[in-house]
Amino acid sequence: MRKIIHIDMDAFYASVEQRDFPAYRGKPLVVGGPPDTRGVVATASYEARKYGIHSAMPCSRAVKLCPHALFVFPRFDAYKAVSNSIRQIFSRYTDMIEPLSLDEAYLDVTTDKQGIGSAIEIARQIKDAIRAELQLTASAGVSINKFVAKIASDMDKPDGLTFIGPSRVERFMEQLPVEKFFGVGKVTAAKMRQLQLFTGADIKRLAEMDLVRLFGKSGRFYYRIVRGIDDRAVQPERELKSLAVEDTFHKDIDQLSAMEDELDKIAAKLAGRLTNRKLKGRTVTLKIKFSDFRTVTRSHSLPYYTDAFDEIIATVHQSLQAVVAEDRMPIRLLGIAMSNFDRVNLASSQLKLF
Repeated sequence: MRKIIHIDMDAFYASVEQRDFPAYRGKPLVVGGPPDTRGVVATASYEARKYGIHSAMPCSRAVKLCPHALFVFPRFDAYKAVSNSIRQIFSRYTDMIEPLSLDEAYLDVTTDKQGIGSAIEIARQIKDAIRAELQLTASAGVSINKFVAKIASDMDKPDGLTFIGPSRVERFMEQLPVEKFFGVGKVTAAKMRQLQLFTGADIKRLAEMDLVRLFGKSGRFYYRIVRGIDDRAVQPERELKSLAVEDTFHKDIDQLSAMEDELDKIAAKLAGRLTNRKLKGRTVTLKIKFSDFRTVTRSHSLPYYTDAFDEIIATVHQSLQAVVAEDRMPIRLLGIAMSNFDRVNLASSQLKLF
């Protein structure tokens, strides 16, 4: 039986800001903004969350909920540096680490490097090390599979440690609200409520064929997970499929020359990241989000692999001109992605989120 830990940092970006800048401590802090733009909240401190502010909320809404909140721009380089330190702490106990983002990861400690044997004790030691070495707090969930461990890590935030043992898993899933199930968004949750499905126990009463009929392939997942069955392994290596850079503008852009200038900046960042990772790709994709929030993408595959700025920018400029010729609506976001990488160099350039 597996021993899985899910570690989730508490209000990560905001906590790093409050650690690094004492003036932010104890105050409602929003990472994102500024509030007079269409930016969104990346993370809110726990002081800000008391006012109902949460991630992905428009900053304009956040400032209405808490007019005296402090807004700061994200410092992703700082967050990545902290994440690297967190990864080093994890690696003292296991190499079976699956990062999900900068601030959370799964660890399989079925066999741990230090021979501790107890997943609960390992989680406690990791939390203590993060606090002592990085002056930050993390919450941990411990169980026999990834699904339950992830839910458990969110049950006693901040600075929590929740263990759901083998004998409790199925009962735990029966009591779980359907909104907590992986893949259940607002639309699916509303459909479940219409069908009088409010908890795992309600789902459990349905046959697998009925769940598939009602929810498609996800029905098979629901059937298994309400019984505590999740065979997904912790995967230390995730193949890099694409590398992208995008930017949302404070004001919509309606001039082609200004769009091309912004693309030049984005392409320069992307080319730099490709070079740093020693990656070359063949497929260049332009992403455009218009002022009415419609999003279009245009991809072009080159006959060779490249990481060169000149070749990337020539490709996206051509795609941009074609799109703008068809649709003159102002643009609020531009992005460029490179994919279809040279597999010879890919193995040594895997995406590291920590």
